[in-house]
Amino acid sequence: MAHLHIASWVLALALVGMVTTFARSKNRKATKITHIILRVVFLLILYSGGSLFASYENYDGLIILKLLVGLWAIAAMEIATVKYVKQKPAVVWWVQLLIAVSLALLLGFGFLPMGVLP
Repeated sequence: MAHLHIASWVLALALVGMVTTFARSKNRKATKITHIILRVVFLLILYSGGSLFASYENYDGLIILKLLVGLWAIAAMEIATVKYVKQKPAVVWWVQLLIAVSLALLLGFGFLPMGVLP
């Protein structure tokens, strides 16, 4: 399940880039289609993340923090892309996205038991 979760995050970040690129080039149809696909990938992230969360035997503070940071990252992705497409100020949400994804990667790979870093 961890591989599905990581692949979903990578795909989501790539789709965020595609949504912003299509929005910048004023291709409304491609922007909408890509944004809908991004929302489906969000559901895949939630499913795989929920399965990983359920696989832990005891829930300590770091696991719950990782869950909250992951939800924050998804929310920041969605709000940043919507604001960007609507041409409204979104700098705060892009900064939040950068912080949330950085924290999620640090917690997921570095501090939690299923992480790959020592």
